[in-house]
Amino acid sequence: MIAAAVALACGLVAAPVAEARTPLNDKQRATLEEINRYFNSISTMAGDFVQFGPNGERAEGQFFLSRPGKIRFHYKPPARIDIIADGKSVSVKDRKLQTQDIWPLSKTPLRFLLSDKIDLTSDANVTSVSVEPDLVTVIITEDGTFVQGKLTLIFDAQTQDLKQWTVTDEQGLDTSVAIYNVNTDVAVNNKMFIIDYLANARQGRE
Repeated sequence: MIAAAVALACGLVAAPVAEARTPLNDKQRATLEEINRYFNSISTMAGDFVQFGPNGERAEGQFFLSRPGKIRFHYKPPARIDIIADGKSVSVKDRKLQTQDIWPLSKTPLRFLLSDKIDLTSDANVTSVSVEPDLVTVIITEDGTFVQGKLTLIFDAQTQDLKQWTVTDEQGLDTSVAIYNVNTDVAVNNKMFIIDYLANARQGRE
């Protein structure tokens, strides 16, 4: 489960195949513009999530989002993980062992969900858009020097709500997160997005 959590937070590294972007048609562009308007109107969000790992493992918990830059995934027992983004970094913390790993937010797939302004119509990394009667699937592919991989976002075609995303890891394996019971523009406590950077220094002394 820790491996799946790391893939969720930091999974865009060395995907096996890079995909070329195909031009958007009018329907795809209009759909993405609707998603842009809806998602950019949201400043905070909270709800429940279910995570499915590549080997069939399942975990549940609650998430809290505050744009730009902040999110927290709190996993319910028996999982013992917290994922925190504070606007600068992403921490994957093991609550039982009191250890954590930290990555720059800019190098992780979470930045697509947490950016100050989302514009999928002009994002050169959008390589595929599928518009169905009930769902819209957007594939974002990274092919840079430091960050490579694939992020698949699934939205409700009628409401533009984000329903699920999938991160492809360095072995081509998928970790998916589905969200539900979601409320938007709710009050969130900024203290839940604080990363204890000194914890890593304490780990090194032990």
